[in-house]
Amino acid sequence: MKKMKFAGKSTFALVMTLLLLMLLLAACGSKGTSGDKPGGAAATSEQAEDGPKPEISISMFDRGKVPTEEGTYEDNRWTRWINEQSPVNVKWVPVTRSQAQAKLNALIAAGEAPDLIWEYDRNYISQLANQGAIQPIGDYIEKYSTTYKSYLGKHPELEPYLKFNGEVYAVSFVRETLANHGMWIRQDWLDKLGLKAPATVEELIDVARKFKEEDPDGNGQADTVPIAMSNSANSIDQALFFTSENQWYIEDGKMQFGRTLDRHADTLAFQKQLFDEGLIDREYITDTNFQRSAQFLTTGKAGIYFGNWDIEELNGNLVKNDPNAKLVPLESVSSKYGKNGLYQEAPPSIFTAFNSKMKEEEIKAAIEFIDWMLKDGWVPLRYGEENVHYTMVDGVRQKTDPEQFQREVAYASEYAIVMDNELKPEMFLAMAAKDEVSQSYAKEKGKSLEIAMKNKYRRDIAYNPDFPELSQLIATFSPIAQQIEAKVITGGGSMSPADGLNELRKEWKRLGGENVEKLAQEWYEANKDNLK
Repeated sequence: MKKMKFAGKSTFALVMTLLLLMLLLAACGSKGTSGDKPGGAAATSEQAEDGPKPEISISMFDRGKVPTEEGTYEDNRWTRWINEQSPVNVKWVPVTRSQAQAKLNALIAAGEAPDLIWEYDRNYISQLANQGAIQPIGDYIEKYSTTYKSYLGKHPELEPYLKFNGEVYAVSFVRETLANHGMWIRQDWLDKLGLKAPATVEELIDVARKFKEEDPDGNGQADTVPIAMSNSANSIDQALFFTSENQWYIEDGKMQFGRTLDRHADTLAFQKQLFDEGLIDREYITDTNFQRSAQFLTTGKAGIYFGNWDIEELNGNLVKNDPNAKLVPLESVSSKYGKNGLYQEAPPSIFTAFNSKMKEEEIKAAIEFIDWMLKDGWVPLRYGEENVHYTMVDGVRQKTDPEQFQREVAYASEYAIVMDNELKPEMFLAMAAKDEVSQSYAKEKGKSLEIAMKNKYRRDIAYNPDFPELSQLIATFSPIAQQIEAKVITGGGSMSPADGLNELRKEWKRLGGENVEKLAQEWYEANKDNLK
């Protein structure tokens, strides 16, 4: 019996020793395997020596660009990589890009908004600050940040944009480039018809007519769409006449709202002429996601494209469908009011605000995440994995396979809520893959950036006023204005551009526009030294 008892103890001890060794080996084997590369298994933060990682939630734009094989916006190789590498675990909350503010407002009203909320629209962040939905964070940045605090010291131009009611309410970063909108034109069509690139609004209309009537694609059918549009098209139309719809202009020392200026009637007349003559797609009003318009471009049926300075995805598809197509950037055209640059951004990129319900320890974790993103996180999210998606060539990241990059990396930049990057025209040839299509587009892309920045976009004040009365007015006025403008443009003779402008002004006045103009003027006089 004693011998049996002794044997049982020895067996138990041996089993326990083996189990301990297995656990130690498993722990050692798990380090440095999947956590240092995108696409690895999700980190098990609960097993970390210091206990579970903090968790935060962050909004993001759902642009429908995550391929099925990559997963979803909430769960893919990059979300897993972020959670492995960063000091926090992040829950991403996608909101449809075209309905982002409405969706975020609904989440806020329901008490379900994410911890960090980001938007490009500074006015929207101002609304959230005035509603008490977000909180000041200047003191927390000073207390807990290192990398981002240092970055702000190098970019003092950001500070005025981050302050609302005298306090810092958001983090942001300097854009890779201030260029945004751009126009493109089929050079091969111009050459075939013996035309020059248009330099004025009138010449643009004339070229569009010829693209419609003279069969530039040579298929013997009247099936071309002279001008295809993206969601930037309306702003491009307005910029030609210096009437950007939600922008304030200084006219004779007075603040004037773009959509109520006399010359806004010229914007409406131009848009109406394009529609009436069939120079744009007649169904553009219902093409809210502009997929139909993009299809016209990529299938070789569109001659001019009102979009952005960078349309790499569309251009690549166009060349696949029509190897002879040559799409080149088109400089902004002048109107009777002169030549305006197409829309260029103010220095800040996205504005990331902190939910007012966040406690200090949660804010600390979020700021540590922002520091990590700015220092280590943004490069893979912007360019992919070195020696997989790019290689370093003369100090520039060169894509190895454009299709693989588009499939595996293109969507990932949505997660980079801060970056430290600058794009220059001379970089694109070195960055692009060496195949003929990529190099050809890289050359045009460099030209496009130069052209987009050639003519300065008129911005009379650095940023718009952000007082509550204005925010409330714009929220109510904008959808009404869109309906009036749509009636002018698509309604035949039912409403002239001049009548449309009168209706806009009546609605503006009815909703309190005169009082808002008075408050805007007072705001301008008090702040004009900081608005240059």
